[in-house]
Amino acid sequence: MEDEQIHKPVLRKEVLEYLVQPHAERIVDGTLGAGGHAGAILEACPGARMLGIERDPEMLTIARENLSDSADRVEFVQGKYSDMARLCEEYGWQRVDGVLLDLGVCSYHLDSAERGFAHRYDGPLDMRFDRRSEGTAAELLNHASEDELRRILAEYGEERKAKKLAKAIVQRREKRPWMRTGELKELVASVVGRGQGGGLPPATRTFQALRIAVNDELRELEKGLTAAVNILKEKGRLVVISFHSLEDRRVKRFFREEAASCVCPPEIPECRCGKTARLSVLTKKPVRCRPEEKEDNPRAGSARLRAAEKLPDER
Repeated sequence: MEDEQIHKPVLRKEVLEYLVQPHAERIVDGTLGAGGHAGAILEACPGARMLGIERDPEMLTIARENLSDSADRVEFVQGKYSDMARLCEEYGWQRVDGVLLDLGVCSYHLDSAERGFAHRYDGPLDMRFDRRSEGTAAELLNHASEDELRRILAEYGEERKAKKLAKAIVQRREKRPWMRTGELKELVASVVGRGQGGGLPPATRTFQALRIAVNDELRELEKGLTAAVNILKEKGRLVVISFHSLEDRRVKRFFREEAASCVCPPEIPECRCGKTARLSVLTKKPVRCRPEEKEDNPRAGSARLRAAEKLPDER
């Protein structure tokens, strides 16, 4: 908890530029984390209230401490950001001025061996954001079929040797069950080699894939994006920060689809689908970290920000 990195919100200046608007009253931080972005937003919007949603109860406690000076303006909620529409309704919020989703894994998780997110430390194969939920990474490795493991590694980790690695994981668990991150790290290195493209440690893709599967992150993202657009008021802003191509591609596709006013085949002379655009995309290309921020916080280097504005419901 003392790691100063958890207090460094990624792309802070850019988040404020795209999200904060004059006279904003209600903002949802769907991935509250340690409260870094939330604190900056509350400071920039002195008249606004915030609904801060955090999946991990331990992180929610940290956020309460970090945002204690603004606690009277924040509703701290333990839950999933995909449920933001329901959660807003519970607090009487029908529409909001902005929604922020920071999809990165915070440093608190990555630097805590007992949480099992990082391959740098030996710890239990857990990887759950909410440790009260079911289904750890160890249980997945010990019970999923070889085909399912191959799919997870290939789809969520984009691991080129997914088939070979899945087979090795199953063969290993027949001798003894999977329990520790260090054991998995060594097996991955023996199968895929000690180096990967781009200088990534060999276990990076595998740990990413398992974390995404354990927490159902991509489905959560798709549901959360839809929920965010539904609760935004006219000219409300949606800002999303992603950290790998799987997330960024989904955000890009969602924005493009929501910005389209017609999806009829080109051979049809007039629109029959009845679709109307709901978003105006503000970032033609993803916004990346400035060199000085990347130097100060290396984990910010892969961050990509996309933003969009809600169009009127009827035009």
